[in-house]
Amino acid sequence: MSGVAGSAGSPIEFYFDPISPYGYIASTQVEAIAARYGRKVDWKPVLLGITVMKVMGLPPLPQTPLKKDYVARDVPRMARLVGVPLVMHGLKGINSLAACRAFLWLKAKDPVLASRFAARICARLWVEGKDITAASVVADEAAALGADRGAVLAAAESTEMKDALKAEVEAAIAKGVFGVPTFIVDGEPIWGVDRLWMLEHWLEHGDWEPHRQVL
Repeated sequence: MSGVAGSAGSPIEFYFDPISPYGYIASTQVEAIAARYGRKVDWKPVLLGITVMKVMGLPPLPQTPLKKDYVARDVPRMARLVGVPLVMHGLKGINSLAACRAFLWLKAKDPVLASRFAARICARLWVEGKDITAASVVADEAAALGADRGAVLAAAESTEMKDALKAEVEAAIAKGVFGVPTFIVDGEPIWGVDRLWMLEHWLEHGDWEPHRQVL
């Protein structure tokens, strides 16, 4: 079946965490890819501190021997290949809790605004090299897009959104999501920004056959 026609345009689930440089790169590409195949994108936050460190019991990539050196080389070249700006910021102790809580609050009201906010938060960290941890900073970024700053700030610090984010992460883990970016399209999980070509292949063909062009 065709990935477009056979799925009636079901959305691409896009699992992201703003602290991931690979997630940032994917955030700059996924909407355009989806649009080419008549799909929407359902942005879903996940916390690498939970999936990688707590569930899988692994250290983060910047603290992993050998891998950290590879990532330091790989992230800038991936950004160059895709054609997007990127700064290896070197910030310590950042987290995306407030940003993800604010995202969920915005998503419940306006999913399009929420996706724009998520992309903006990713860019703040990976293009501008600025911290995203503080709820006040998160509220400022949302307000720049037209959201109510006070309401976003309250949401980012609320018990309701803390519980909502916890439930969102648990749901992601239940679907097998362990890293970002992860895409789930028509039930097919695809992990990694370097697998965007696989996402496009599925969207075009709806299968995993080679489909070589005949000259």
